[in-house]
Amino acid sequence: MPDPSPDLTIGVLAVQGDVREHVAALGAAGAATRLVRRPAELDGLDGLVIPGGESTTIDRLCRIFGLHEPIRRLIAGGLPVYGSCAGMIQLAEEILDGHAEQQSFGGIDMTVRRNAFGRQVDSFEVDLEITGLSDPERPFVAVFIRAPWVERLGEDVEVLAAVDGHPVAVRQGPLLATSFHPEVTGDHRVHELFVKACSG
Repeated sequence: MPDPSPDLTIGVLAVQGDVREHVAALGAAGAATRLVRRPAELDGLDGLVIPGGESTTIDRLCRIFGLHEPIRRLIAGGLPVYGSCAGMIQLAEEILDGHAEQQSFGGIDMTVRRNAFGRQVDSFEVDLEITGLSDPERPFVAVFIRAPWVERLGEDVEVLAAVDGHPVAVRQGPLLATSFHPEVTGDHRVHELFVKACSG
């Protein structure tokens, strides 16, 4: 397990969702972490993770706590950001089946559909081949829980993995998004991929 680097700090948006799991996975991947609940806690970060959870709640709380616009500006300025499940929704330019007032941070030129794979009872696991991971011969066991999928992709968006023809892991520049939850699996290769992007 890599030692966390004091020179690399990745924030984890901590208003709602599976924050603790991402902190543990990032630590295992070699990064120091900082919980982000206020705008000042965004200062000096090398990257940011938007965890899974409930996308409408994350959106609402980020606007209440004054985080929405600062995060949008950091994304536009090139900060590496990774979003899992609800985090993927928050990184999409367009959301289908969202609430009427729901907003995203944007950044990835894609349209995602909320809960596209079904409700909580429809959760499932599947072995995926994900482009860019270390040990590529070993499948990644992806856990899908009320997961979105991607319905439209811009030409600059790279598909890293798909399920039944639907992209479920994508990358655009320094932005990474998965519709599944790698933080709950004990396999830290997705987080290692993101940490590498944050380290330049």
